Amino acid sequence: MSTPTRTPDLARFGPDDLPDLTGRRVVVTGANSGIGFHAAKAYAAHGAHVTLACRNLDSAREAQGRVTGDTAVAELDLASQASVEAFADAWQGPLDLLVANAGVMTPPRYRETADGHELQFGTNHLGHFALTGRLLPRLLEADAPRVVAVSSIAHHRGDDSVLEGNPRATYSSNKAYGNSKLANLLFAHELQRRATAAGSRLTVTACHPGVSNTGLVTSPDGLGSLPGVKQLAPLVMPLVVQSSKAGANPTLWAATYAAPGSYTGPTGLMESRGRLGEAKQSRWARDEALAARLWDVSVELTGVSPELG
Repeated sequence: MSTPTRTPDLARFGPDDLPDLTGRRVVVTGANSGIGFHAAKAYAAHGAHVTLACRNLDSAREAQGRVTGDTAVAELDLASQASVEAFADAWQGPLDLLVANAGVMTPPRYRETADGHELQFGTNHLGHFALTGRLLPRLLEADAPRVVAVSSIAHHRGDDSVLEGNPRATYSSNKAYGNSKLANLLFAHELQRRATAAGSRLTVTACHPGVSNTGLVTSPDGLGSLPGVKQLAPLVMPLVVQSSKAGANPTLWAATYAAPGSYTGPTGLMESRGRLGEAKQSRWARDEALAARLWDVSVELTGVSPELG
């Protein structure tokens, strides 16, 4: 990857401001639609080899057909630790950038992953925790490896109950989603702290897309399971929220220019849209002790212990 001559203005940053990514190998989870698709498309347009890592291969191949550049598709179901392990084991050679983007949002009823974890916590956090841990050896083979965690303004709904993993007895769809996105942010910060302590060249950043028109709303794993939502959302969403293409801009910045440990998002209308800047974090997201405890819980639940040495 060539070194850019200057850093673009964050507030006005967009896809055209990406640096040359020729030779970079990139994995984007959930790249078949929404934020992940537009991020993958932009990386490929700037020369990267991009793997669209998706649960549904048909959807991934359809998305691949709409991307210009060097791409591949691979099966990855973050709700299955076996699928995560198979994906990581199949990866050959260095990995420059891992974008932990895929997710599930607010299924109205309690659901579990293949491994018995609450679906949002198990997919959004544990799936990406294990994937990152299993791919760390490949990331550390790269010259300037980077991990991007896509969180959400919904992380403000989370608290220290994140350690409980959203149990069935107290399940609330919105609170569970908030805890899963808080977990993304806590993991990103803890991984960066550990990378720094180990003297590793790994950079870890986080971002959120504001409120964007993505498939999370219509997904049958989330709100799309409610009667009428899947039909009405495509008509209403474009009128009230920003596009998923605009929502991808924080991810593009986080993957290239963002400083280690940073958290980037829109700054307008309660961080729902607009120019990019430093995003606000809850007190729990800044709690280093909570992050360390969540790390230990995640190791216990996944059997994966990310090693930076």
